[in-house]
Amino acid sequence: MQQSNKLSVVEKVGFGAGDMAVNVMIAAMFYFMQYFYTDIFGLKPVHVGTLFLAARFVDALSDPLMGLITDKFKGRHGRFRPWFLYLSVPYGFAVFLLFTTPDLDYNAKLVWAYVTYLFATLMFTGVAIPYISYIGVLTSDPQERLSANGYRMFFAKIANVIIVASVPVLAQSWGGNDVAKGYQLAMGFMSLVGVLLLMMCFATTRERVEHQVDQQPLSQQLKLLLKNDQWLILAGACILGTIGYALRGGVAFYYAIYYLGGNDALAAQFTSAGIAASIVSMVASTWITKRFCKIKLFSWSQMLVGAISLLMFFAVSPGDIALAFVLYIILSFVVDLHAPIFWSAIAEAVDYGHVKNGQRVSGLAFGGISFCQKAGAGLAGFITGLLLTYFGYQAGETQSEFTLTGIALMLTIIPGLFHFLLGLLMRRFVITDEFYKVLKNGKLNPEDEPEIEPVPATST
Repeated sequence: MQQSNKLSVVEKVGFGAGDMAVNVMIAAMFYFMQYFYTDIFGLKPVHVGTLFLAARFVDALSDPLMGLITDKFKGRHGRFRPWFLYLSVPYGFAVFLLFTTPDLDYNAKLVWAYVTYLFATLMFTGVAIPYISYIGVLTSDPQERLSANGYRMFFAKIANVIIVASVPVLAQSWGGNDVAKGYQLAMGFMSLVGVLLLMMCFATTRERVEHQVDQQPLSQQLKLLLKNDQWLILAGACILGTIGYALRGGVAFYYAIYYLGGNDALAAQFTSAGIAASIVSMVASTWITKRFCKIKLFSWSQMLVGAISLLMFFAVSPGDIALAFVLYIILSFVVDLHAPIFWSAIAEAVDYGHVKNGQRVSGLAFGGISFCQKAGAGLAGFITGLLLTYFGYQAGETQSEFTLTGIALMLTIIPGLFHFLLGLLMRRFVITDEFYKVLKNGKLNPEDEPEIEPVPATST
């Protein structure tokens, strides 16, 4: 029986709850890990950057593998949904271990950091790949996908605000003089909430769209994916955008503490203010895309980020807290105007590849995007470690003028350049809402007759 592709509010909220859970680890990796490893656990910035980069080599294998597993596996609860239940507890435990800091010598600390970080990376892959693929089977309606992704990004940002604003405060309160213990307890609590949110996502959502999965070997699927020019654009956009986003997020605590002259509490307020602006951006993006081309919004907003970043670098002086807050909030708002568009565009690029090549590659497509996201984050962490070392950063010490200038560059102009390049790249993306309507009829252009007989999505 044909079922509606409309999603209830409860289902959209449940879908958003899943991203709140995923963002427990994302918030940790984007905003805390660099600072936690250098200033609390006592690792050298260059070693931290190398760890982040090394983890991406693991992702190069685990992300595509998880994508293939979700393509081949199907249980009574569906193809993607069961993983939220099966891996929820191991995922939460991995977050807890990430912030556990045993009293070891330096080399043993490095080993511990590698083991726990790589384990967390694998658990994140096990949850995140099914989750980002999930939108493709929730509904085949592009507007419903955009709406669901709006909910998703809204709840993801809520999670980021809560975690970034509260964890440093809770760490100080619960840990007392032992800040490391405080972070472990605070993030342990957040990981427990994440487990419950994953179970909520499992309980309140369902898979209603069934795609015919091509039983192709990995090499053949990879060849098909590389023929999908629109997916390649999104992959490049994901890497560029994530480098910019993660580099800025990773240095925000350093900027607030050393450049603005604050403490951990001010750093939490500064970072969470930017995330709060991103929440408003999620709502604004959904409203704007009803009246304006979503791809043009994507492109122009990211180029504007480059200009705002340039302004912030030259306008804000050390200790200028008020102006820094204002410009950082504006910057964060503009950065995330593209976010709901990007995540709905992936499913549409998969459909594009289906029509273009006559064969569908879904799991590997979403797994590849997840790898690009984590590759961007890994590269950003590596770049951050190298730059902090180059600019002479010393954890917990008074920083030189050269170091402060470097930290300011790392928050503004350097990530802004990556966003500007992202905006230029997205000018080559062609799947607008009008294009997608034609695509659903098996055509790549309005004038074209379909050269292949597409396998349509059917409701179950």
